[in-house]
Amino acid sequence: MVDTVFHVAIHHLQRVSDVYQVIPGNGAIPVSRTAKRLVDELQKLYGRRPSKAHGKFSTDSINYPTSANLQNYLDGKLTFGEVTLALMATLQKQAQAKSASTGGHVFFAHFEREGSQYFLVAIVTDKLSAALTQGDNLEDVTHLDIEGFRFAGRVNLSGWASAEERYIGFLKGKGSVSEYFKEFLGCDTTISNRVETTSLVEALKAFADKQNFDLSRRDDFMERALDICDRDARAGKPIEFTTLANELYPEDPETLTEVLSDRKVNDGFVADRRALKGLVNFKKKTPNWSVEFDRRALHSGKVRYNPKDNAITLLDVPDDFKRELTEELAGD
Repeated sequence: MVDTVFHVAIHHLQRVSDVYQVIPGNGAIPVSRTAKRLVDELQKLYGRRPSKAHGKFSTDSINYPTSANLQNYLDGKLTFGEVTLALMATLQKQAQAKSASTGGHVFFAHFEREGSQYFLVAIVTDKLSAALTQGDNLEDVTHLDIEGFRFAGRVNLSGWASAEERYIGFLKGKGSVSEYFKEFLGCDTTISNRVETTSLVEALKAFADKQNFDLSRRDDFMERALDICDRDARAGKPIEFTTLANELYPEDPETLTEVLSDRKVNDGFVADRRALKGLVNFKKKTPNWSVEFDRRALHSGKVRYNPKDNAITLLDVPDDFKRELTEELAGD
């Protein structure tokens, strides 16, 4: 649920004979109940879409001016209406270069949700439906096809300000569809498979926490996640959230997909098998020691943690390691 809607605007991108034109609309739509409901619905639907890419602004603000335009808006140099028209010029340029869109109504919103501010852009088309008149006759009615939008991007303005690694997201779509919106946003999505896998591991842990799984259920969930992802990694098969969620959590795959999407994890990467071990392993390094062990060792008593002394005890030390430790201590 959106907490506060600051500004809303809508303009239009028309395609006529393969030429894209910007038709200015309303750069200062009143933040009415209807406008807030529309922002709520778009935000909710965007969050539920499984196939999104995430990244940050390109450092090349000359060829990709969206970051500079948004910064000017945040600095008060541009009004919301002015920045949306500046963004429309960039959108028109990229649409013309990629020929990836039939155009539509371009909806902009600046809002706050759960303490973070966002800037949302979505291209919505019209949909024809029918309505009953008072005389029980049918008449055509045209309305915005909110659920059917295919182009959308969202900038976490608060994440951008705090220099997070990834604060931009957009619907990936297919082929040039993805490139079209990526170029419009000026989004750099270059992140290694190891980093992506680590983000996936953290997202799966967050999901298990959110579901309040008991110990046995959590262990089973993590083990199955490891088996599925490791199997696909061995085959060189990219992670796809919808497929993963359907196999890993078939009782409610949409809930898992939503958490993965909300955690700003990209799909479409081949998982790093070493990073996948984080699903079932504890790993920590300090200036004096490093340790890594399977969570099953903790629950089976092979590794013990004493919260009172804040100490970890490792049992069943291998003979060769035992000899090394004995010899080392003998010299003290």
